[in-house]
Amino acid sequence: MPADPPQRVVLTGVSRGLGRALAEEFIRRGHPVAGCARGAAAIARLNHAFGAPHDFAVCDLADETAVADWAAGVRSRFGVPDLLVNNAALINRNAPLWEVPAEEFERVVDVNLNGTVRVIRHFLPAMLARGRGVVVNFSSGWGRSTAPEVAPYCATKWAVEGLTQALAAELPRGLAAVPVNPGIIHTDMLESCFGPDAASFPPPAEWARRAVPFLLNLGPADNGRPCSVA
Repeated sequence: MPADPPQRVVLTGVSRGLGRALAEEFIRRGHPVAGCARGAAAIARLNHAFGAPHDFAVCDLADETAVADWAAGVRSRFGVPDLLVNNAALINRNAPLWEVPAEEFERVVDVNLNGTVRVIRHFLPAMLARGRGVVVNFSSGWGRSTAPEVAPYCATKWAVEGLTQALAAELPRGLAAVPVNPGIIHTDMLESCFGPDAASFPPPAEWARRAVPFLLNLGPADNGRPCSVA
């Protein structure tokens, strides 16, 4: 298919769900993708399926040194991203807040919020130096509303909304930071909350066919504007 002008895309959480579907759709449309995930086997499969210029690596976003090393490698091998998509996220097992173990709450915060900041910290300076680029931080419907038994996840996604809008106010002209609600998609994460009812929502590949053009069309005019994939 005819591709849009190629954009270098950096994407977290590429091993499954939305991240895997996005990576495949960006690549199908002719855009080079660099991505990360924690699972070595999944990363090996991605590198086998998609060779250069695409670049996939193992990285735990809860580890500052690992993120710094991954970002440095991407910048060296792949270049500065035109579009940086913070997709990786965890959700807690359904439970009232007071029953969520401390270590589980901390892990959700460390990946969903601190991990997003770590990725921005190690990619944004190069984008600033170049004078252009878009940072997309995936929020959620639960970053603009709430539900019982997912308080840790809601807390992080509300924080991503505020963080992104504050970052947008700090950016110079030519760049953008955009909080994006991807919508409700049938993923393993959704099944953990909704059970069998999750199957009534669109699968990731179908969603990605709408999401990728939407993300590619974001630009400086969208800086700080909360968006949702229609």
